[in-house]
Amino acid sequence: MKITEDAFERAKKIKLIIFDVDGTLTDSKIYVGANGEFFKVFHCQDGLGIKLAQNCGLQTAILTGRESVYTSNRAKELGINAVKQGHMDKRNAYKDLKAEFNLRDEEIAYVADDLIDLPVFVQVGFRAAVANANIEVKERAHFVAENDGGNGAVREVIEFILKAQGKWAEIVKQYTTVETAKNFSVNQ
Repeated sequence: MKITEDAFERAKKIKLIIFDVDGTLTDSKIYVGANGEFFKVFHCQDGLGIKLAQNCGLQTAILTGRESVYTSNRAKELGINAVKQGHMDKRNAYKDLKAEFNLRDEEIAYVADDLIDLPVFVQVGFRAAVANANIEVKERAHFVAENDGGNGAVREVIEFILKAQGKWAEIVKQYTTVETAKNFSVNQ
């Protein structure tokens, strides 16, 4: 794990978290079925983390180079606020997201894993990489997760941001207080 000296202060300012998909929300593998259909596998802890971030007022977005019905379905299930697929050059889509949410670079986090992410990665206020990210991405990250992409790394990033913003303790309290736990449910 890597955490830069300024990571905590940067995470405090975040209002939007953007996620790459292949290698970040998934394990980088694309599964091909007998009829040529592609499948992706997503991690439930990442999903719960995304819902918790949303419940704490953070916006979420997907920015990915590949188009996939599985990504669309997962994004819909999680209530992701914006989905930008099929952008091999992610800069224009990032510009659109900034305008859509009316945010500055320093208010945006990006969770990434590979070279295709770098043009946007270097612009955002909080840069997070999964453990198995490309070395050039990890070198530029403020936070590098202990887990690989598709294996809970996104959840780690979200927990770090929520802790920096002073919101994590309340989340844990909601799950550990009997009165609130029975009424507190999140679809992951």
